[in-house]
Amino acid sequence: MNKPKVFITRRWPSSVEDKLKARYDVTLNSDDRPLTADEFKHALQHYDAVCPTVCDSFPAEVLNVENKRCKILGNFGVGYNHIDIEAAKAQNLIITNTPGVLTESTADIAMTLLLMSARRGAEGDRLVRSKKWQGWCPTQMMSSDVTGTTLGLIGFGRIAQAMARKAHHGFGMKIIFFKPSPAEQNIIDDLQATRCDSIKELLQTADFVSLHCPGGEPTHHLINQKMLDLMKPSAHLINSARGDVVDTQALINTLKAKKIAGAGLDVFEGEPNVDEGLLNLENVSLLPHLGSATIATRTSMGEKVLHNLDAFFSGKALPNQVV
Repeated sequence: MNKPKVFITRRWPSSVEDKLKARYDVTLNSDDRPLTADEFKHALQHYDAVCPTVCDSFPAEVLNVENKRCKILGNFGVGYNHIDIEAAKAQNLIITNTPGVLTESTADIAMTLLLMSARRGAEGDRLVRSKKWQGWCPTQMMSSDVTGTTLGLIGFGRIAQAMARKAHHGFGMKIIFFKPSPAEQNIIDDLQATRCDSIKELLQTADFVSLHCPGGEPTHHLINQKMLDLMKPSAHLINSARGDVVDTQALINTLKAKKIAGAGLDVFEGEPNVDEGLLNLENVSLLPHLGSATIATRTSMGEKVLHNLDAFFSGKALPNQVV
């Protein structure tokens, strides 16, 4: 019996690739380069399963390719706003994702960015590397305290809650959050957290604002100029969620004018392209989408995709089906 044909759009941890090779007729992206829309179309026409990453774009124009063989997109990542969901539904194309396993690593990155922005870590690193540092002095690169300040979380899912635990129990931060639906009372009690009635209330109150909401049309440019203008001049914005949640030009204008103290970004609109305006600013810390980039986490993500594929091809219920 022929094995199902599976196409992997980028390199995965080698241990997971080895398991894929053992179970499936798999094609790997050995060059690990970003693929084109035409290459995605070809994969959909010639493979039973295609496994994209969160940075691979699958709009309707790609999904609607003629003579499609693919029946399942095993997404390597939690978010799936890079896939046209309505087009997938119309074609009965199954989509799975990898929730749960990247919670702590992504929360760690959010805390890393918070600390980098608060303490001007990236700026200090650049100063030392440029050999312009002239030694310690009492007023050099004074920055913001973290311990005892207020962290505001927009979204209150797994990753936001994990960050809140690190911030509250580790740094004594006061936790406030906005979530449209009710949060579990035991979690609120553990974090001594307060739910804000609106995002505006949160932005006006928090010393650090961390974004933990999904991307896509409902949250596109949720943080725009009007919202940024509500933040304290001493506040910092942290985004480890999705790049399109923030209006990049509005953030650049706000940082240039020093209307807020700083920002820390792990995600960007149109990544891997990053707006030149961000690159030229000192008061922003930039990371290359490292949220889940630990060996254990990325391996677990690959294993989740593998479990979904195994279930699909054996006719069992899929562990992580989103469409």
